[in-house]
Amino acid sequence: MISFWEQETFYKKQDIIIIGSGFVGLWSAIALAKKNKNLAITVVDKGVVPTGASTKNAGFSCFGSPTELIADNALYGEINMLETVEKRYKGMLKINATFKANIINYDACGGYECLQANDTNVVMGKIDALNLLLKSITNSSNTFTFNNSLLQQFGLSNFNGLVQNKLEGSLHPAKLIIALRTYAVQLGVQFLNGINIKNYFANSEVVTIEAENNITFKTTQLLICTNGLANKLLPHTNVTPNRGQVFITTPINGFNLKGCFHYNCGYYYFRNVGNRLLIGGARNTNFNEEQTDKFNTTEGVLTELINFTKTHILNTQAFDIETAWSGIMGFTANKLPEVKSVEHNVFCAVGMNGIGVAIAPIIGEEIADLMAR
Repeated sequence: MISFWEQETFYKKQDIIIIGSGFVGLWSAIALAKKNKNLAITVVDKGVVPTGASTKNAGFSCFGSPTELIADNALYGEINMLETVEKRYKGMLKINATFKANIINYDACGGYECLQANDTNVVMGKIDALNLLLKSITNSSNTFTFNNSLLQQFGLSNFNGLVQNKLEGSLHPAKLIIALRTYAVQLGVQFLNGINIKNYFANSEVVTIEAENNITFKTTQLLICTNGLANKLLPHTNVTPNRGQVFITTPINGFNLKGCFHYNCGYYYFRNVGNRLLIGGARNTNFNEEQTDKFNTTEGVLTELINFTKTHILNTQAFDIETAWSGIMGFTANKLPEVKSVEHNVFCAVGMNGIGVAIAPIIGEEIADLMAR
């Protein structure tokens, strides 16, 4: 039974309830609280920590590698591609303007894309045009530059080319979540964890939210920020869950890798964490199996990542995996997030397409503006 005291606090009708305490949910809560300090806002999540991918990703602060952007331009059009890049880049700037580097372990280490011969030829033919397109966003005439000499310095093998982007970096995603939550609490946002939402019902005046254990919440507005897990509450949404598998090694003596690296349109990604290697991806080796919301690792993907590590990164150097894990990302058909009104007083901001770290600050602003109309 819920006590009188709990009814007056934790379960009191809210102005806004946000489902999902990952990057989008937190940036949205902050944007809404800053718009109106009198709003009663509660963020709920079924996990002790965010459930999807926010604390399970690789910790890249990036806006897209050349092969990814070239492919996106061909598939979705120039306007769509540039809109996505601009949001990611502005989001990165906002993160660094909001939190000191030491708070979130931000390292302006630079981003890189490793290329095989075919991709090298494609990028060489299009890099000038791509840089020209991005100049109005990054204020740089040379966002991407070839720097093949670094391949040997970083100890990388069996690549034909290396493109450098000095505007990207790395961070500690869990420390960013903690910093965001601390900021939100300072703005008066309430958090409730261990709340598994089953359903909601909206009418013209109130949204009633049903959770497990016969718990019910009421709110004037509901915002769903569950990203790759959106279809559990929004079965008709245009978001497909995709699993991202990752592993990190034990410390490696003489490890020279420094920076955030992509390969093959971003399907493979790796970085150093001190003198450890963190690597993830390879979902393109089995798209059907990886389009799932199951949090587990698979022998097929991990074997592919291990073989990639032996072929390209550590070569003959022995390494041990300390731990492996997975997170669930959300992808849309056009690679643009779904930020919209679902029905009366119910909104969603889902489908971050694998770059939630960078794009979430801007999506939070967009949904806050929409809900304030």
